[in-house]
Amino acid sequence: MIRVLQSVSNMSRAGIETMLMNYYRHIDRSLLQFDFLANKPVAGEYDEEIRSLGGRVFVSPGLNPVRFPAYERFMAKLVKESPEIKIVHGHNEAMAFYALESARRAGIRVRIAHAHNTRILRDYKYPLKMVCKRLLPGAATDLWACGTDAGLYYFGSKRWEEKGVILHNAIELSRFRYDEAKRVETRRAHGLEDAYLIGHVGRFNKQKNHERLLEIFAEVRRAEPEARLVLIGVGELEEAMRQKAGQLGMAGEVLFCGQMADVSPWYQAMDCFVLPSLFEGLPVVGIEAQASGLPCVFSDRVTKEAQITPDACRLALKEDNAAWVSRILSLRGGCDRRAGEQAVRAAGYDIEAEAKLLQSRYLEMTERR
Repeated sequence: MIRVLQSVSNMSRAGIETMLMNYYRHIDRSLLQFDFLANKPVAGEYDEEIRSLGGRVFVSPGLNPVRFPAYERFMAKLVKESPEIKIVHGHNEAMAFYALESARRAGIRVRIAHAHNTRILRDYKYPLKMVCKRLLPGAATDLWACGTDAGLYYFGSKRWEEKGVILHNAIELSRFRYDEAKRVETRRAHGLEDAYLIGHVGRFNKQKNHERLLEIFAEVRRAEPEARLVLIGVGELEEAMRQKAGQLGMAGEVLFCGQMADVSPWYQAMDCFVLPSLFEGLPVVGIEAQASGLPCVFSDRVTKEAQITPDACRLALKEDNAAWVSRILSLRGGCDRRAGEQAVRAAGYDIEAEAKLLQSRYLEMTERR
């Protein structure tokens, strides 16, 4: 059996981690197994499921320059004790350099750098991340991305054209296909039978731009008093967004639903999905929303590849809130919710097919000499 070590932050319920679990559940685990390298010492919601599927979760010394020698020793020991690990697949954006360079020095012959975003957030680690971004291609043997824009950003046009591979953020389509009964049940359970329900799924951080979303929704309510906003996710800015909703006088009209294992009933309940992100690679939630047949309004910072169905559109962040409101309200009614599943399948996001493709790629890569 071949094992692939997936380097992540930790296995919490977030976009990259959910994508990996989608693939993990659908590969032939008698031929191929996933292990996970957590670079934060925090237990993840997926850890128990990983172990039940035969995977392992390892915790690294952390992504700190001072700890790189310890990281290198950790990787060398892990590889020596687990010779069945033949591939290291890095999902830590620029900081995947740590895992991939350590794997290179430990003798791992297949090392994949996987780009999941189109920008690096300017935080206190930004200078370090930019150094790692420049070094990342040299530590990798293979360059993958969720979409073209992410690949170009992380690896540059020359490298991407020569070596770039796209792995779709595929999903279980049957889970998200439109279901009228689930829609009625979910809306009734939350007293939303008559609401025009706008939805968003994403971590409460700067990238997802919840502040702008709340401002847009405040104006939507002026035109549509029955409008409600459902926010699914957790994060460091959640409390600040709760306060902002209150300041805008709509605490009762914004539902903060937290993190959940199954978001699909909420997609059925929604009438429109809005994602005003400051940057994105290719958001899994946008694929899920379209698979459920939802009209979607993405910001122009969301890659064009995420726009799959005719009822999904992109709008510039520089447009004023009135333009966003007009676009959102123009999508009311007239949408064939049942058409979403087939459109997403045709675009290559069916996990059943994509998992077989990924499995074949991994197995072929291990045969390199």
